[in-house]
Amino acid sequence: MRVVLGSDQDGMKLKEYIKENLIKEGHEVVDKSEQPAKDFVESTLAVAQDLLANDQSLGVAFDGYGAGSFMTATKVKGMVAAEVSDERTAYMTREHNNSRMITLGAKIVGPELAMNITREFLSADYDGGRHQVRVDMLNKMA
Repeated sequence: MRVVLGSDQDGMKLKEYIKENLIKEGHEVVDKSEQPAKDFVESTLAVAQDLLANDQSLGVAFDGYGAGSFMTATKVKGMVAAEVSDERTAYMTREHNNSRMITLGAKIVGPELAMNITREFLSADYDGGRHQVRVDMLNKMA
């Protein structure tokens, strides 16, 4: 799986931990923040733009609390994202909402939980069907 990551200064240590583990697990990792972005807006937009250009990719944006990256991602037309702090929500947002990106707060979740969240998000497949009506509505919004 191709996974796109981006982070500001607050999320950098957690992003590096996730990146290292994803690579070990055999994922193709695209790091949009080799150096921390000055602001979460910059790093989140870089992830979102990459995802919109690469349909088969999923992404994770990191900042201090996850909320800033979430707010940024949802301003991008066609981007469905979720702020996540547990494994079940990560899985379900992908399965039912076709989320392409999750946002994680390094001051909210620790490394092990963040890795489990990321694994669950990446392991889920979008169900489509009855959920597509909602996804279509979300994709029309900016």
